[in-house]
Amino acid sequence: MFDNLSDRLGGVFKRIRGKGRLTEADVNEMLGEIRTALLEADVNIGVVRNVVERIRVQAVGSKVSEALDPGQQIIKIVNAELVAMLGGETLKIAYASQPPTVVLMAGLQGSGKTTSAAKLASWFKAQGRNPLLVGADLQRPAAVEQLKVLGAQLNVPVFSAPGDPVQTAAAGLAEAKRLGRDVLIVDTAGRLSIDTEMMQQVSDISAAVKPDYTFLVIDAMTGQDAVNVAKAFDETLAISGVILSKLDGDARGGAALSVKEVIGKPIAFAATGEKLDAFEQFHPDRMASRILGMGDMLTLIEQAEKVFEKDEAEKAAAKLMEGEFTLDDFLDQLQQLKKMGNLSSMMGMLPGMPKEMKNAQISDDMVKSTEAIIRSMTPEERRKPEIINGSRRQRIANGSGTQIADVNKLVKQFSEMQKMMKRMGGGGKKGGKGGFNPFGGGGMDLSAALGSRPPSR
Repeated sequence: MFDNLSDRLGGVFKRIRGKGRLTEADVNEMLGEIRTALLEADVNIGVVRNVVERIRVQAVGSKVSEALDPGQQIIKIVNAELVAMLGGETLKIAYASQPPTVVLMAGLQGSGKTTSAAKLASWFKAQGRNPLLVGADLQRPAAVEQLKVLGAQLNVPVFSAPGDPVQTAAAGLAEAKRLGRDVLIVDTAGRLSIDTEMMQQVSDISAAVKPDYTFLVIDAMTGQDAVNVAKAFDETLAISGVILSKLDGDARGGAALSVKEVIGKPIAFAATGEKLDAFEQFHPDRMASRILGMGDMLTLIEQAEKVFEKDEAEKAAAKLMEGEFTLDDFLDQLQQLKKMGNLSSMMGMLPGMPKEMKNAQISDDMVKSTEAIIRSMTPEERRKPEIINGSRRQRIANGSGTQIADVNKLVKQFSEMQKMMKRMGGGGKKGGKGGFNPFGGGGMDLSAALGSRPPSR
């Protein structure tokens, strides 16, 4: 998502970066390209008009004209506008003084509302909370059953009762109090399009459970249509924030960049993958940084901290700096990396990542092939890859279902990394305080090690 917008803005900034001064013609050309980039990203035209005008007012100001590097000042202005468009500040969840904290989920059918309800329950569990899910979508066949299946995967109870959705939601609230559950998440019915009956029903449910938060689930793929949906729901429910589903899809980003400006409500959460834990709070400043090619190290670090054991990471760092890091160690780290989610999306979080590297698709097949090559080696070969001669390479290739060239590439990359880290570590000095960094600068170049395409078969 946002790839095309990021590329277009990157091209604009490349042309103005380093200029001694910006003429009026430079500013007009830049604003025209920013306008085009936002429209191509399917941003609401009214939003585009407002944003470009705000950039224009600041770009012709004295601060830019007198700056030593006007290009950097322009980038700073655009970054601030992107942050504002995406919501400004991260929504902080405040819990009710008298549990449970009630969350109402609303949205059109097919927006990913039920799955988002389960993902939100997973997120609350990770915060140390005890959620209860309520299936009040009695309209769509199998909606409650879907919620129960997802709840079972999370070990989160699901309450539902046939009949009236409003009574079901109210009974769910009573059940949460009885069980001592401190968060209640109510999934409501949607329709293929907004209609009076749906709006009345969700309004009645809201009146019955008095939610602390009402989240509107919007499919990130819907573009400008999402703005009209958000307007209609906000007029009925007073939306607290938006949950963007399918943010990892091939969307242009118009929904994310339009909704805050139009209804004044922030994006609260975003679903970043299919798995139930692929769900995170939305940080406007971090997303703006990604769009402008400056990476998102904070999110990357947070994801790493969830899966990497500190003691094990420090041991790996020490071995790496001493030149003792083996292919067995690399295999262990690769297993941990897989728990962090989509490896290709992680590449986009690294600051300064070249476009061709950022767009490299690191698929599950490529990771599996790399694992297969290492697992096809003997314990001695993993410790000392320099002993792998021609006949050994053929045996490893046969055993892993790959080609000798794939084995050669992995061994060469690993050997170069070992030499580099041994030089950096001074032949025996321990690594730094930060632990093992598997993304580069303290680890193997992941995209180079795995390649930008699956190994040949």
